[in-house]
Amino acid sequence: MSQESRVREVYDALHAMPEVGFTEVKTSAYLADALKKAGYAVQTGIGGTGVVGTLDSGKPGPVVGLRADMDALPFVIDGRKECRHACGHDAHSAMLLTAAEALAKAPPARGRLKIVFQPAEEILTGALAMIESGAVADVEMLFGIHLRPIQEARLGQATPALRHGASTVVETVIKGVPSHGARPHLGVNAIDAAAAVVGAVNAIRLNPAQAWSAKTTKLQAGGVATNLIPDRAEMIFDLRAETNALMDELMAKLRTAVSHAAAANGAEAEVSVRGGVPAAEYDPAMVDLSREAIRAVLGDAGVLGAIVTPGSEDFHFYVGKNPKLRPAYIGLGSDLEPGLHHPEMDFDKAALPKGVAILLEVAKRAFAA
Repeated sequence: MSQESRVREVYDALHAMPEVGFTEVKTSAYLADALKKAGYAVQTGIGGTGVVGTLDSGKPGPVVGLRADMDALPFVIDGRKECRHACGHDAHSAMLLTAAEALAKAPPARGRLKIVFQPAEEILTGALAMIESGAVADVEMLFGIHLRPIQEARLGQATPALRHGASTVVETVIKGVPSHGARPHLGVNAIDAAAAVVGAVNAIRLNPAQAWSAKTTKLQAGGVATNLIPDRAEMIFDLRAETNALMDELMAKLRTAVSHAAAANGAEAEVSVRGGVPAAEYDPAMVDLSREAIRAVLGDAGVLGAIVTPGSEDFHFYVGKNPKLRPAYIGLGSDLEPGLHHPEMDFDKAALPKGVAILLEVAKRAFAA
């Protein structure tokens, strides 16, 4: 069977078994079984449902990792809950498995190859689970790949540096003083304080040459009684920043804005980080290696510059937890429409064998580096 036929076969199988984060039981079993048949030493249950396959040459050399995510997304469609692969993770895993099978037929002459199938990227905790397991602690070079929307890259194009931004979810609780609606002077209205906080956050200013945003995505206050001055408001802010340093600055300014705006209304504010992921930080040599791999497959016209996106990816936890890791992350054009996470997302399947070829070229060049 040709690689083109094989990658489509794997894609069709994975597309038909969508599973959300940490429930990828059928998906991981399918991938693990295929890796075992190809000759890999396979670890399962990594970080919950993760799979790691290893080819060991038995000779000193680099430890190269190729990583793909596995999970799908939950939707409510026509009143029914269902799961769909609307972010391309089925494509990523299909390309990686097909490349892994080809690499097993011509294994590295030195070092070790690790094939990493990661769960739960969509909830941004799968990479952390894989890291905590220790199964990828020895990886020295790590490469990922992700389909891109048509607005960023067309079929036959790819970037060696898909630069995701940092994202942080911040929870804020505003504490006021309750009172009767007829005696507002005896209380502190948490809604008034929350409104002031929204304005203060919207007034934050950072370097306009870098991408960033701060949005209020939840504001909940008040109760059943309409004549009660509410003493509590709960707020959520979604923060995005192009770099980790910019996110640090944004967080510092948000804390100041929230606390001062609340205090100006006589209220108190508690700020806590609910979660988030760091921005992309890549090794320049690995980006160069990926660029040349793309060039070898797609030609000069297919090589794009860096794509900067405010979207986030938990891939970037790997280097955050292992500063010695040398990562790069490829964005693959596929004429994907209407967009990532859209329930009707679709793409040109001709991108699949191109992704396989790029991964094979990346692995070859990484072991030769």
